[in-house]
Amino acid sequence: MREHTSFGATSIDVELVNATGKGGIVFVCEHASNFIPNEFTKLGLSEDALKSHIAWDPGAFAVAKILSAMFDAPLVAPVVSRLVYDCNRPAQVQSCVPVKSENYDIPGNIGLSDADRQKRAELFYQPYRKALVNTIEAAQAAERSPAIVTIHSFTPVYQGQQRDLDLGILHDTDTRLADQFLTLIEDEGQLTARRNDPYGPQDGVTYTLAEHAVPRGLLNTMIEIRNDLIADENTQHDMANRLAGYLRAALVALNVDVKGEVSP
Repeated sequence: MREHTSFGATSIDVELVNATGKGGIVFVCEHASNFIPNEFTKLGLSEDALKSHIAWDPGAFAVAKILSAMFDAPLVAPVVSRLVYDCNRPAQVQSCVPVKSENYDIPGNIGLSDADRQKRAELFYQPYRKALVNTIEAAQAAERSPAIVTIHSFTPVYQGQQRDLDLGILHDTDTRLADQFLTLIEDEGQLTARRNDPYGPQDGVTYTLAEHAVPRGLLNTMIEIRNDLIADENTQHDMANRLAGYLRAALVALNVDVKGEVSP
């Protein structure tokens, strides 16, 4: 379902998938959508740019929804492009409303005042943050301590450089779940995964983990998937099944009782 709030001409949605799920995980997909409200006139970008990875994480939301169903777990996602407002960045940093992404200038974000940027935070970040906090606190009130798992994708080629990994397993100061994930993937030997690559805390990408999981002592990790590995429905299901296996085994190793069987 979507939580729906109106602010003047702008109608804001936050996607809540399986909001009442009882699984021991809360999934998050901060870059689920490339939607840009009409009033922003596409931020001055071409259709090709808005379909590309600069505007969202292709395939990530589809994988996250499959995992949500498999684990009977809530999934929270903002329904606006990260070019309008990046909900995985602190409000005080420039990159939450980027003026440039990879090789693209973002004309609609250039020259914004502090007040303009603050208004975007109020319109797009605060409803998402409220939905996420409410979801986590509802799980805790039901005497569950949910792991926080965020799902992202990355482009195979960035700034002209080929990236030679399949998965990035990211963490902030709490390494517990990421450590287990990396061990399982290495032992299986079928995918190339690395810690805090192609991004890490130094890039500001672990903000959701640092803001919502670490202070509560909740297990957490951020999973980055190379987006050509999840380009269609079949590969999205395949990857979700593989990640579910890793995730379930990692949580069991950490003495967490969760649902999540890998489907045939």
